[in-house]
Amino acid sequence: MKQQWKLAETPFFDEQHDEVIARLNRWISDNRALLADETPQDLQAECRHWLQSLAQHGLLEYAAPAMADGMAPALDLRAICLVRECLGYYAPLADFVFSMQGIGSAALWQKGDPRLVAPYVQACSEGRKVAAFALTEPDGGSDVAATKTRAVLQGDHYLLEGAKSYISNGGMADFYVVIARTEEAKGASGLSALLVDADTPGLRIHRAIDIIAPHPLAEIHFEQCKVPANRLLGQPGEGFKVAMGVLDIFRSSVGAAALGMGQRALDETLVRVSQRQLYGQAMAEMQTVQHKLADMATQLEAARLLVHKAAWCRDVRQRRISTEAAMAKMQGTEAAFQVVDAAVQLWGGMGITCGSVVERLYREVRPMRIYEGATEVQKTIIGRQILKGLA
Repeated sequence: MKQQWKLAETPFFDEQHDEVIARLNRWISDNRALLADETPQDLQAECRHWLQSLAQHGLLEYAAPAMADGMAPALDLRAICLVRECLGYYAPLADFVFSMQGIGSAALWQKGDPRLVAPYVQACSEGRKVAAFALTEPDGGSDVAATKTRAVLQGDHYLLEGAKSYISNGGMADFYVVIARTEEAKGASGLSALLVDADTPGLRIHRAIDIIAPHPLAEIHFEQCKVPANRLLGQPGEGFKVAMGVLDIFRSSVGAAALGMGQRALDETLVRVSQRQLYGQAMAEMQTVQHKLADMATQLEAARLLVHKAAWCRDVRQRRISTEAAMAKMQGTEAAFQVVDAAVQLWGGMGITCGSVVERLYREVRPMRIYEGATEVQKTIIGRQILKGLA
């Protein structure tokens, strides 16, 4: 039986999102074996396949909306969450491609000179350029304020030196948004954001990084890398603000993608327990199994409401959603992981067999509790924000 994603009934969407659903349905019907049976042999080629597929169906327009007349676009976060939940359900690698186009281009339309960055954003929207966001460092992890990569202003250019690690699209991106230290100030206040083309002399792919999910990641080194001064995004010292602005937008959608994976795991498990016989009866008839399924469904539904609310607050209330985004990212990824883990348990030996649907979903959903701010970081953000309310 082929599993099918459908939009959950929540009160946070408008008629305008009917077009998003229509595009997703066309994408689903037009694509070959979604959630492929094996890890791609040529990962970059598979990513480029999904890039073109998403562009052809107009889905990249939601991740990287074009800048009309040089103006920053009105981003629809609810649409992004819809797309990511659907892609997470069917093809997690396609979700990776979609999200990286958004994360890698968001700083451009938020802070860049429109005359310079508009063509980049347009190319991302059309699938002609691959974007990347270079924030994490080998020793830094989630501690952005500890950034060591330096960019020293020398006349009309910055001299970039340092290393970035676990960079999504590393080695296949056409450009990188790099967060580097441009001032002597310690901590977050001395950071700036720079737009760096991949063919800039001195930018070198040090090594590819293999993780449990088949995604193209790399460590990147900058050695005497000259970046024109007009490639600064925003003002000097605004790099931390730029990075947090990007993450505030897309953190909610990480939860959405994870929930798509969790829902797929639940749907596959419903079929599995209905067909699998144990002790003379279908597993689905066992009360302990029914209770586990109830927990899984409830966890997904509760987390989905948090994700949708966060996106609605940004779109409709038009306010910063640091707390809501952290809650959505944390709860969405944690709930999805617990659901996928429960699915693996219910599948038994098949659940840990390489290539089974739930085994692949496990490898995809586990890293989501770490990237774009680990669960522990989200808890810190939430705790600090709610304590501010007492001041």
